[in-house]
Amino acid sequence: MKPIVSIIMGSTSDLPVMEKAAKLLDEMQVPFEMNALSAHRTPEAVEVFAKNAKQRGIEVIIAAAGMAAHLPGVIAASTTVPVIGVPIKSTLEGMDALLAIVQMPPGIPVATVGINAAMNAAILAVQMLALKDEALAERFANYKNNLKKKIEKANEELKEVKYAYKTN
Repeated sequence: MKPIVSIIMGSTSDLPVMEKAAKLLDEMQVPFEMNALSAHRTPEAVEVFAKNAKQRGIEVIIAAAGMAAHLPGVIAASTTVPVIGVPIKSTLEGMDALLAIVQMPPGIPVATVGINAAMNAAILAVQMLALKDEALAERFANYKNNLKKKIEKANEELKEVKYAYKTN
């Protein structure tokens, strides 16, 4: 099994956030890899990874970073593979990371999700991959339908919650 998604984080301290992406990719049966690379501590390794990602069969990269948050942009600068950035809440409530990732110069885009929103990054990756994979598209449609069913069930359960002035 060869990975088609690569989850990259600045350090393993990001794993508690990024494991949400891994779990969703696993549930969707999407082969992926996970690595720690640092734009500041291992810049050569980041460049080698980014330049070889497409050749290795990687179709989407999910890159997480906090603080200065250069990792997603540095990767995007060296590859044509789509990069999804996940800003990590570490300082300034994650706003520094969010702004660093989202404010890329023209020609070097990084799709950016919310702070610590690794699951949304994985969902976006699945949506991209599902454009050419009918079985994955069906699994994802079922996933979305189950989200709808959870809300419908919650509303049924809320009908049983009683308050003196509750009208439904």
